[in-house]
Amino acid sequence: MKDFIYYAPTEVVFGQESEEKVAQMVSKYGGKKVLVHYGGQSAVKSGLLEKMCRLLGEGGIEYVTLGGVVPNPRLSKVREGIALCKKESVDFILAVGGGSVIDSAKGIAYGVCYDGDVWDFYTGKADAVAMLPMAAVLTIPAAGSEMSEASVITNEDGDVKLGYSNNLSRPKFAIMNPCRTFTLPPYQTAAGVTDMIMHTMERYFTKDDDMDLTTDLAEAVMRRMMTAVFAVLKDPEDYRHRAQIMWGGSVAHNGLTGCGISDDWATHQLEHELSGMFDVTHGAGLAAIWPSWARYVMHENLSRFVRFAVNVTGVPNDFTDPEGTALQGIEAMERFYHAIGMPINIRELIGRDITDDEIREMTRKCSRDGAATCGCLKVLNAADMEAIYRMACG
Repeated sequence: MKDFIYYAPTEVVFGQESEEKVAQMVSKYGGKKVLVHYGGQSAVKSGLLEKMCRLLGEGGIEYVTLGGVVPNPRLSKVREGIALCKKESVDFILAVGGGSVIDSAKGIAYGVCYDGDVWDFYTGKADAVAMLPMAAVLTIPAAGSEMSEASVITNEDGDVKLGYSNNLSRPKFAIMNPCRTFTLPPYQTAAGVTDMIMHTMERYFTKDDDMDLTTDLAEAVMRRMMTAVFAVLKDPEDYRHRAQIMWGGSVAHNGLTGCGISDDWATHQLEHELSGMFDVTHGAGLAAIWPSWARYVMHENLSRFVRFAVNVTGVPNDFTDPEGTALQGIEAMERFYHAIGMPINIRELIGRDITDDEIREMTRKCSRDGAATCGCLKVLNAADMEAIYRMACG
């Protein structure tokens, strides 16, 4: 069991009337002039953007707006936001949207308080010591960025997708109204739940087997998300289960399911190269990579995979064949992914066979030209990464 510090300072305002408190919450955390940052037209068409701006104005808070964030948020939009904030003397950033919008807002918040290029943080050339306060009005539960310390940005120059983690970037507050998720398309709902489950798996599959309460919590989160997604795919306006999913996305990535154990994150790092190269939905990319990663590393802690198979996927435990039980658990997850419309290999993800050159390029980027490893359960070098990509071809 590892010693740990658990830090989750974000104030959560959850429920059907939560949006009404936006001006009150911004004022509470010192905001006087706000950048309202959002994605595409859904925030406009739904009326949420107009409502947020109206409530801010009624609360005496000035604001400017910047939309146009896309999935796998772009560095160019972050730089545009930094310039706008500096020009308008913005002192608070409010992200209205999902993980992509929140991650973009975090990048802007870093960059406003930095004299260099914000990309320095994502490449490891610098570490942030200050940033503008920011908060989120969540509309797409998936990434957990509304309570996490992480953000991921894609640099269009070279299709490089990199993450940066710093506790400074934990939002001051997160407003969560499950009703705002009723209109999410089924594919986006399923991809979001996959991301939540994977955030939990990245912590769950570890060599640290002695923090039982954390493991119990992780298993409960995964089981609940797997149940809830079927309910909302059947009835998109099922408030009870939409609420489980919205809260589950936060719990899966606010650090609670990693207390006292080592994180892995290899599947995420491998997937970043997929979404960087092919601009695919992040959750779907994770589903395409995870089964191959799992088969490649399961013998590093076979008992953990057996426990997952039994406690999460409901596979009967064949005590005479732990490897068989573990494999049945992986196969059960593949059936789950297919049942909710997710791919289980790269061919299904991108709609064609991947080329040798593309595999080598993803391996090169993921390994930083062979200089970097990833993972903790099994530390993966460039050869391991390439082997997993090839297993995942389908």
